[in-house]
Amino acid sequence: MTTLAATSHPGFLSPSGIEIAFLLIGLVTFGAAVMTVTTKHLVHAALWLVVTLGGLAGTYLLLTAEFIAWVQVLIYVGSVVVLLLFGLMLTKAPIGPSADADSGNRWVALAVAVAAAASLLWVVVDAFRTTWINLRGTPAQGSTKITGEVLFRHWVLPFEALSVLLLAALIGAIVLSRKNTPSDAGSETEAQR
Repeated sequence: MTTLAATSHPGFLSPSGIEIAFLLIGLVTFGAAVMTVTTKHLVHAALWLVVTLGGLAGTYLLLTAEFIAWVQVLIYVGSVVVLLLFGLMLTKAPIGPSADADSGNRWVALAVAVAAAASLLWVVVDAFRTTWINLRGTPAQGSTKITGEVLFRHWVLPFEALSVLLLAALIGAIVLSRKNTPSDAGSETEAQR
């Protein structure tokens, strides 16, 4: 009886290639996330964020959630990070290392981050304690077909709200980048005469 259980579920003592790839991508993603929040160079932080979000897309691919992985790449890597970089460049934020990037609350931020990570880990472990994701055979919950059906049946309003939010962020970046200088104000009054 125990040999049958051992052959149907290999466990963690004999990891498969997917589990090893998942671990490696997770380590790279974790390292990039740490670099994102610890670097004092804002552009480097945005580029490390690209690596972090790309690593998340890779984990979605390993979980056979192709649609979610490509949405992750298109929305977050393709839109949000590009919008962040444009915002940094257009608002004339300091590009190099900046003393203003450090508020001096590192220990408070670390305590909040550790508490949030522990809470999230506890919730995920408690919710999926008895769940085993079968990556072979029938289509998984994250497959393109199932995700599309759920998304366009039950999640249309939040999906559209996200697109409006991204549009508002883009308009905000454009408005922030168009600051009137004294020479611009003088030319506008001359054009109105």
